[in-house]
Amino acid sequence: MDFERHQNDLRVQRKTNRALGAIVALLSVCQLLSLAVIVSILGSERTVIVPPSIDRTFWVTRDKASREYLEEMAGFVAWLMLDVSPSTVDWKRNVLLNWVLPDQHAAMKTKMDLEADRLRSNNASTSFLIQQLTADEKEQSVVITGRLRRQINGADIGEPETRAYLAQFKYTGGRVHIQTFKEIRNAQNGQVRVGAADSGAVAR
Repeated sequence: MDFERHQNDLRVQRKTNRALGAIVALLSVCQLLSLAVIVSILGSERTVIVPPSIDRTFWVTRDKASREYLEEMAGFVAWLMLDVSPSTVDWKRNVLLNWVLPDQHAAMKTKMDLEADRLRSNNASTSFLIQQLTADEKEQSVVITGRLRRQINGADIGEPETRAYLAQFKYTGGRVHIQTFKEIRNAQNGQVRVGAADSGAVAR
């Protein structure tokens, strides 16, 4: 009787151990799945922010901004760079430089200082009417197409011309920074794609 009871107890214990092992294995799988989910979303949390002028809401992740935000920023940068006169170019330059990447700050400042000197010496001004914004979230860039009007002493210099510009951005430190702003050559009728801004298509 004692031997039979001992064997029954062993069988019950083995069955209990197997059940506990299965539970431990299931908990381990659940923990691994939870860890995988946490790793997959780590750094990809979307934060809703607004650009300098508030028109729409947007999202950003750790290193990217949404198409809507890029378009708003591109329009803002184009206004600062292309809608200028001798009386506005200095303060617009200072505003723009707050958004430029630190390693591009000196080059952008030199470029805008030269433009400011040119405007003042010629008493010139430019204005830019945006017609199209084409954003590329993967490249964090926007092609801005529109009509550029140029004046000297208040008189137009020819007819407004279709121009296209490439604005390249980098999201870092919790904000979007301007990395590049260049004119795209050979823009026609506003039909310019982001892919056109490569290997010599962009004015240096």
